Amino acid sequence: MRVRALHRDVLVATSRIWQTTCTVIRNGDEGFVIDSPVLPDELEVLPAILEQSSFPLSGLLVTHGDWDHLLGRTVFAGAALGCAETTAARLTGAPGRPQRDLRHFDEEHYVAREQPLALGQIEALPVPGRLDLGEVELELHPTEGHTEDGMAIWMPSTGLLVVGDYLSPVEIPMLSPGGSRSAYLATLRRLEPLVEQATWIVPGHGDVLDSARALAILREDRAYLEGLPDAALPLARRSVAQKRIHEENLTRL
Repeated sequence: MRVRALHRDVLVATSRIWQTTCTVIRNGDEGFVIDSPVLPDELEVLPAILEQSSFPLSGLLVTHGDWDHLLGRTVFAGAALGCAETTAARLTGAPGRPQRDLRHFDEEHYVAREQPLALGQIEALPVPGRLDLGEVELELHPTEGHTEDGMAIWMPSTGLLVVGDYLSPVEIPMLSPGGSRSAYLATLRRLEPLVEQATWIVPGHGDVLDSARALAILREDRAYLEGLPDAALPLARRSVAQKRIHEENLTRL
């Protein structure tokens, strides 16, 4: 796992699996862990990273309800889990689904975990809305389309925008069950003015982006979605895995 400091109040950890990102933010004596790495050894070192960097933990935030973003609860079992109201409805409406998906991943990749995933207390946050972090506010923006739920987190005080599974330099837009092309395009429209203001954009999968690169990916993603079913894949995202995602997208149009 790679850990990078973007700002004195922002750390980003990137998992060895799927380049899944985990963002840690603070202001004063309050802090949040947003999303999570995937592998057990990566999760086990998170508390030590926070302690060594003097980052307090007030709670966990997740951008959406896919299992690979929920694993912070395995090492911060007592922390409240904050998410968009749409994500809370998704998680409570299909209890046990993240655990089953995690178990399937672990069995497929021979991963052994000591701690099971227990979601515990879920705090539904109004989105769009605002959330206090010390003396600053986080802005929460809706991000449906990839799934039926989700939120982006904009921290103006640091120029940080955490977008979940959008604007990835390594994945094409993925229309998961419950997602839709029209909702995805609407999310890209909402994200565009935020991306223009941001210093750092953290996608759910892949490297941290600057504004110019994120805007270029946004344009590519919009062109891909608008061009379906005959769209060409973006030039830098034409791997076997992305071609498989494209075929799955076609079945969900």
